[in-house]
Amino acid sequence: MSKKSVSYKDAVAEIEEILRQLENNELDVDELSEKVKRVSQLVTLCKEKLHNTEQEIDLILKELDNNYK
Repeated sequence: MSKKSVSYKDAVAEIEEILRQLENNELDVDELSEKVKRVSQLVTLCKEKLHNTEQEIDLILKELDNNYK
């Protein structure tokens, strides 16, 4: 995966495009392995972003809860 940061939205869009290509048989055998690896990287990135967001929200909610006690 490239060093630059990919947004969640862009990662999902890229996954969807690769899936579309797969469904329409637009990828040849030489590209298939590379695209599957890319989807795996993007899914991992998305999972990390979702996990980090969940942790941040939990922290914010705990802080709010502590402020109102």
